[in-house]
Amino acid sequence: MWRRCLRVCRSTSMNGLGLGFWRRWMSTEPKKRFAALWGNGDYGRLGLGKLDSQWRPAVCPGFENESLRAIACGGAHTLFLTESGCVFATGLNDFGQLGISIEKRYTQEPLEVTGFNKEIVYISAGYHHSSAITVDGELYMWGNNSSGQLGLGRRAAKIVSSPSIIECLGGMRIKMIALGSEHSIAVTDDGEALTWGEGGSGRLGHGHQSSILGFLRSPSEYTPRLIKELEGIKVKNVAAGLLHSACIDENGSVFIFGERAADKLGFVNKNKTTLPSIISKIPSSEEIACGGYHTCVITNGGELYTWGSNENGCLGIGCTEVIHSPERVEGPFMKLPVCKVSCGWKHTAVISGDNIFTWGWGGSHGTFSEDGHSSGGQLGHGSDIDHFEPTMVNFGENVKALQVSCGFNHTGAILEYT
Repeated sequence: MWRRCLRVCRSTSMNGLGLGFWRRWMSTEPKKRFAALWGNGDYGRLGLGKLDSQWRPAVCPGFENESLRAIACGGAHTLFLTESGCVFATGLNDFGQLGISIEKRYTQEPLEVTGFNKEIVYISAGYHHSSAITVDGELYMWGNNSSGQLGLGRRAAKIVSSPSIIECLGGMRIKMIALGSEHSIAVTDDGEALTWGEGGSGRLGHGHQSSILGFLRSPSEYTPRLIKELEGIKVKNVAAGLLHSACIDENGSVFIFGERAADKLGFVNKNKTTLPSIISKIPSSEEIACGGYHTCVITNGGELYTWGSNENGCLGIGCTEVIHSPERVEGPFMKLPVCKVSCGWKHTAVISGDNIFTWGWGGSHGTFSEDGHSSGGQLGHGSDIDHFEPTMVNFGENVKALQVSCGFNHTGAILEYT
């Protein structure tokens, strides 16, 4: 059994993230990586032991005996991965997305997810489902399976509340996975891209297909299926949004598929929107993220490009107009390159120069509530108003951001004290 971690997370006083907390971390060797979360606190998705929303980052000190490797924010739940390979989950559990007993509807504190026979090295969270990859490339999934998004086959239960290995992938080593609202996309060590789950709007990349009688068949896939249009192309990065998906190949080329996303790009041939289409207007790229209806790409040179729906200013270009062609986000990123990006439903977060910048949708109504009744704050700027341009999140001095993850309307980060 992998080393257990403390299960209690309580909010730390936030004014510079708590001086006493920093002193403990600064005096500990080797340096520990820890989590901070902010935004909607409903169902305990922030893991702080309460349901209050947080307009500024709140540290989760329950892992102070264990360094954290990664965080993944989903619809209303959050996954944590420790350096020792343990997975913890907090938040809503109405579809078993926490990987614990379905009888527990939600938890306000991270609980350990058990059932893995090997060390976990990668986690991902969708709207109502979750996944983990072992050190040997085995894929486990759990949560909502109403559209086959767990890849367990047509006869599998609609709700799976404990991690289940995807046996049909035997012989394949999964490198990474991204989960959308009701679909999943993964890439193998050999660079093969697979998708499964709800296929409406062409988000699986398999195109519209007819049955023998000529009727349009169900677009859903209940087990992982190779994307034929990408055969012979070595994929290195994948992303999943609400109704679209995207990937980057080894040459840095960006491919996107899904009717809603393609509409925002102004494609003329609508038949091709359900198949991977290359985006030729972006330099060679490294990272990609998909939100509700927007997409973000980081180039090899650290430039950030965004396009798609621009509700609440989620593209970061200073306006709310729909952008049909990739546009570079400038501002603070003209001096320091961007290295990480994540998209929520209508907000975006990046890491640049060891700092986190966020923009887009700030809350439910764009109003600040002092009494804790607001469900916003996912930008971490002390209010739930929208921001149309990148704004740095204040973590205090000597703090380095390592990873950031956007949920539907909450955000989490892995940080390190320098």
